[in-house]
Amino acid sequence: MPGPKLKITLTKSLIGLSPKQEATVKALGLRKIRQTVTHDDTETVRGMIAKVPHVLQVSHEA
Repeated sequence: MPGPKLKITLTKSLIGLSPKQEATVKALGLRKIRQTVTHDDTETVRGMIAKVPHVLQVSHEA
């Protein structure tokens, strides 16, 4: 049985973010506003989300 998943949505523009923050968002697979991706709930992904929480919306996938 697969582990829990996180649904991550980009809610704000990447304009104005530092280059490191922008790279983090792109590494999550997000390019456009309101784009949603699904990732496994791992420590690595949680750490990436913690670096840019002000531009992301995170929810648990059922």
